[in-house]
Amino acid sequence: MKSTFALTGILMLILLSAAIAYTAYRIWHILPLPHWAKTAVTALYVLCFLVIFPHFMLGDKMPFTLAAATYEIGTSWMIFFIYALMLFLAIDLGRLVHLIPKDFVINSLAGTCTVFSIIVGLLTYGGIHYHHKHREDIEITTDKQLDKPLTIVLASDLHAGYHNRSKELERWVDLINAEHPDLVLFAGDIVDGSMRPVIEKDYGSIFQRIDAPVYACLGNHEYIGGKDDAEAFLGKAGITILRDAATEACGIRIIGRDDRSNPCRAALWELFKPDSLFTVLLDHQPYHLEDAEEAGADFQFSGHTHHGQIWPGNWLTDAMYEKAFGEHRKGNTRYYVSSGLGIWGGKFRIGTRSEYIVLTLKPSQTQQ
Repeated sequence: MKSTFALTGILMLILLSAAIAYTAYRIWHILPLPHWAKTAVTALYVLCFLVIFPHFMLGDKMPFTLAAATYEIGTSWMIFFIYALMLFLAIDLGRLVHLIPKDFVINSLAGTCTVFSIIVGLLTYGGIHYHHKHREDIEITTDKQLDKPLTIVLASDLHAGYHNRSKELERWVDLINAEHPDLVLFAGDIVDGSMRPVIEKDYGSIFQRIDAPVYACLGNHEYIGGKDDAEAFLGKAGITILRDAATEACGIRIIGRDDRSNPCRAALWELFKPDSLFTVLLDHQPYHLEDAEEAGADFQFSGHTHHGQIWPGNWLTDAMYEKAFGEHRKGNTRYYVSSGLGIWGGKFRIGTRSEYIVLTLKPSQTQQ
């Protein structure tokens, strides 16, 4: 098994290196500049992409500002690279079928302006769109025991860390508090991975401003950062973590499933018990949705997919998951898979959205 993973990793590295070399080659040729300037711009392109690797290896040992900068530059440049790769492949295909002339990609001002205008335009739109947080309303009426209507704010994938920092978290908390919720539920990946920024910059005090009880399950990024440290931090931040555990709050039952990063997590049916309470299941990764239906959950909230973050990533997640984004239903169980309030990596949303969900849970008329 280890040898298979190692071979896969080596193959991926070879393919990535080839793709970087291809885009760098195309950039060098298309620029209408002297050789030395072409070389300088191409070297800067490659360098901006590569800075993410020292961040992953040494980020927590760097000064905070440098660690944040290498994260922002490296992950943002990954998005630039993805669109440069797709665009140059499309151009070369056009040349192959004689739709695009050769001089469009060799020392070409028109080609350079076209390529970079498209990429910069997409990234500008994606950055603006990311910072707009979509408010999604859901209303559920239940025949189960419920004393009064509840307002529940749900969010996933905040990824607080080197890139989603205190000012953004404060804005998100303000959005949550503006709903005057009875409950707030997070479906994992609250932290991005490294625990250093959230502890060093005291992000916990920002979470403590949420004016409602907060419950959450863990996500895979809490495991990446160290689940015990993440759980301790989130607990001090006023967030009750449910790991294969259930609790009652505001007259409903909330079940938090441990992330599937834990191969020994409990079977879902073990966490349920039949009664008259409305049951909300928090499960970070939306695999095997039929389990919630079979266990008797009324509503499952998940995240993890980010809906691909940028096009065509949403096409990939739609192919990978039974439901990669939005509302879903199986039998009597309703689902919502969120594209996330925050994001991992470069802060761009193209073909997807950043969102939080406001669930209004109402008793049926027979209870009123």
